[in-house]
This record gives sequence, C-alpha cells and structure tokens, in this order.
Amino acid sequence: MPVDLSEVPTDELMKEIQHRLDCTTKPEKRIILIGPPGCGKGTQSPRIKYEHCLCHLATGDMLRAAVAAKTPLGLEAKKAMDAGALVSDDIVVGLIEEATQRAECSKGFILDGFPRTVVQARKLDEMLAKRGQAIDKVLNFVVPDSLLVERVVGRWVHPASGRSYHEKFAPPKVAGVDDTTGEPLIKRKDDNADTLKARLGAFHSQTAPVIEHYARKVVALKADRAQDEVASAIASALS
Repeated sequence: MPVDLSEVPTDELMKEIQHRLDCTTKPEKRIILIGPPGCGKGTQSPRIKYEHCLCHLATGDMLRAAVAAKTPLGLEAKKAMDAGALVSDDIVVGLIEEATQRAECSKGFILDGFPRTVVQARKLDEMLAKRGQAIDKVLNFVVPDSLLVERVVGRWVHPASGRSYHEKFAPPKVAGVDDTTGEPLIKRKDDNADTLKARLGAFHSQTAPVIEHYARKVVALKADRAQDEVASAIASALS
C-alpha cells in the first residue's frame, strides 16, 4: 500500500533520502553493548544506530513482540514462561537470527541485553559463524556502582523508541514528554534502588565474564562522563 508523504516537510524527506544514500556506503558492523543498569546504553544506542545505519535489537522487546505475534519461536517462549521456566538461550538466539535477516539490519546490528553469559555468547558466535559473520566490537560501559542508583531512579523512557531521559542529568524539553514525538514517557517498574542492587549483583557475577570472552574486541568506555564525551569515545572506537 502506498505511503502518503504529502504531510511530511520536504526538508525532512530530503534529509532522510540523503541519510539512506549515505547508509549504502557504510561498512557492516555487529556490536554488543555491555554495562550495568543505568550506564547510558539506552542514551547512546540511538546515536550509534543512526550514525552506522544499524538495527537495534533489545532481546526483551523482541521476546515480547514474538509472543504477542504468536510466531513459532514466540509460542515456544510463551510455553516456557507459562510453565514458570526461563526462555532457553536457543530460542533467544533464534529470535536474533530471524531479526538480523530483516532489511533494516542489512548493515549490521546493535545487541543490547544479550549475551548475558558466556554460554549465550558462544551460542551467538556459533549462529553468526554459520553465516560467515562475527561480532566486531563490544562496547563496555564502565560506571562505578555508587553512581548508578541516582541514574536509574531518575530515569524516564519513551517505550516506542527506547530513548531515555533523566530528570536531573538529561531532562526532556517538556517534563514527562518525549522530545521527538510528544508522547508520554514512562518509568520502568525495575528502576528503583532495591531492584538495582540485585541486578548489579547478577551483572557482575554473570555478565562480566562475557567481557573476558570477547577480550580482543572490547573497548572500555568511561561512561560516567557527559553524554557528548561518551559519544565521542564511541565514535573513535567504531571508526
């Protein structure tokens, strides 16, 4: 069905066309973002996505979408969840494999929230190797635990895009509203101090070994700096 573009300003259309033309010359990249809750991944990933023409894959969102759409993998995942079991790594890797075949992922992807363990990392590597591909870079967002509580408790998110804001460090132009769409922001139920402590414990015990697994591809980012400084460090790492 044709899309009606009559209401889209010409300058916005031209900007999008130029961006898509620029994307055709971009090299492929497959990137993993690693970091504890509140480290700034959600702030930086839209920039990385746009600059390098990548798709952003958040496995939690993908899983919920697959269950809602009742895809074969989604039905398998729902069966596990209904039984009170964890969704298997094979199902999650299968979702990633399906997602990375979409046109929007033709230049590569950003993986956020996976892999969380070395076992998951190995399964991901095996899936990519079958396609002659591999992870190119792992961006490790390093923030002292002591700073994370304030970051997480003050965070607000635009659920449709994943854009995140902070009531102190990066507030939206209008309180409670996304800068781009004007839609309401939400506070995730897990964004509280008690939940954060538990998640930090899980992160350090399970996910830190993933950094060692990808040691030769890891770039450590001092992520407790200003957003633009972190963005500049990421640009250097991915250049």
